[in-house]
Amino acid sequence: MRIGHLIFGVSCAALALTACAKKTESEDTSTKTTTETTAATTAPAAAPAGAPAAAAPAVAADNVDTIAGVKLAAYTGDAKKGEADFITCKTCHAIEAGVNRIGPSLHAVVGRKAGTIPGFVYSTANKDSGITWTEDKLFQYLENPQRVVPGTKMTFAGWPTDPQKRADVIAYLKANS
Repeated sequence: MRIGHLIFGVSCAALALTACAKKTESEDTSTKTTTETTAATTAPAAAPAGAPAAAAPAVAADNVDTIAGVKLAAYTGDAKKGEADFITCKTCHAIEAGVNRIGPSLHAVVGRKAGTIPGFVYSTANKDSGITWTEDKLFQYLENPQRVVPGTKMTFAGWPTDPQKRADVIAYLKANS
């Protein structure tokens, strides 16, 4: 009896999903008319409703400008404070060489080309970024990773309002690599 209820429930769910996905004949006609009208105009067509927005263009690999306009040179990083702040990073990264987690090892990251640790599966965006991780580039990246490498797998939002924290973490990475 339970199997019968299970089959019935799954069938109802499948029917409901199918009904929601089908277009009516008038919707199909409406779509054609809109498409034909849009094609006839000179303005570019808007993205269909529900379509993902186009990714923002990546910051050039050699550009180190921050959103706030601050420069790493204006800060003296404190490796001890950076170690405390690195706890946020430890969720996904290790400082030890060859230890990859969700994110790649950050051992000797300064001077390394992005997306080059053997065996780690990087996002295409990161591999193709052309970035070499200088201290200034890390400072910019830690402000807002998605701005610098749109499409990166890194979910950390950054420290946009705390340039000192960024400088401290960079000092920690350098001191422990």
